Amino acid sequence: MLRTRVTEMFGLDHPIISAPMAGTSGGALAAAVSAAGGLGMIGASVYSPEQLAAEIRLVRDHTDRNFGVGFITSAPNTDELMDVAIEHQVPVIAHAFADPGRHIAAASQVGIKTIVQVQSVELARRAVAAGADAIAVQGIEAGGHTGYVGGTLPMVPAVIDAIGDIPVVAAGGIADGRGLAAVLMLGADGAWMGTRFVASEESTSNALSKQAVVDHGADEWVLTRIYDILTHAPFPDDIGERILNNPFIEAWTGFENELDEHRTELLQQIQQGSESGDLDIIRVLAGNSAGLVHEILPAGEIVRRVVAEAEMILRSRPSGIIIEGEADTSVA
Repeated sequence: MLRTRVTEMFGLDHPIISAPMAGTSGGALAAAVSAAGGLGMIGASVYSPEQLAAEIRLVRDHTDRNFGVGFITSAPNTDELMDVAIEHQVPVIAHAFADPGRHIAAASQVGIKTIVQVQSVELARRAVAAGADAIAVQGIEAGGHTGYVGGTLPMVPAVIDAIGDIPVVAAGGIADGRGLAAVLMLGADGAWMGTRFVASEESTSNALSKQAVVDHGADEWVLTRIYDILTHAPFPDDIGERILNNPFIEAWTGFENELDEHRTELLQQIQQGSESGDLDIIRVLAGNSAGLVHEILPAGEIVRRVVAEAEMILRSRPSGIIIEGEADTSVA
């Protein structure tokens, strides 16, 4: 068994958190991950208050394990959805893309733990100062919305060095046990996994998106703001979204300042593409770790496989590469 500060803080069997992906992570996925010993998260920001309450009840109908609700904190409906999460005494809340300070305070008053997702060392410092209980460090290889600053591999230890004794979870590029083992060796207390759970049976992503994650490799995902600009999505300007590359993106990359001029016709094209399932124009949100995803599986099976592989690596790999004896300090 893998034991970290995250497993102890949130009462988990395994240091795996399923990312609260809006439009993908509903109550069924959160329940399956939590029941398997991880921390399942609901992506709240696509729901009405009544719908979020129903998703929370769905989780509790299927497991008595801890779970969480995650927010696109910059979205205009965050306050009313936070009220629902607090009213239903959700054990864990996650925030991203805006200052979470007042939301952390409200959650802390009723004993709810808060994870803050950050895309830079400076944002991590601010989140700790605001009272975050744990930090999720998100690299640029992450799927969906992320920053442009740095990759998971250098960001995780940099944040650990900067913020002191606060649990850190690594987000971005982790889809199997090798990734989990790697970030644990970097000093992280767990893995925040999104792309791998897009291709799960319980994900609410459509079948086309799930299969696209399986079918497309690590090189085929790009970071762009084109769709966010067109839809006036509520994200900061320094946040893009990693999605499957397509001819629509290629045609408008470099011409982002002209998007508003053609907004009506382009939104119609996207709508038509969504209705017909045209991958040449619709957006499929996932990260570079899609190249490690080869089948759609139940979420609980994903958790078990990732943990088993990580445990095997952590037991066997060090003994295979460390040679006992006095180190050779001579200079050639």
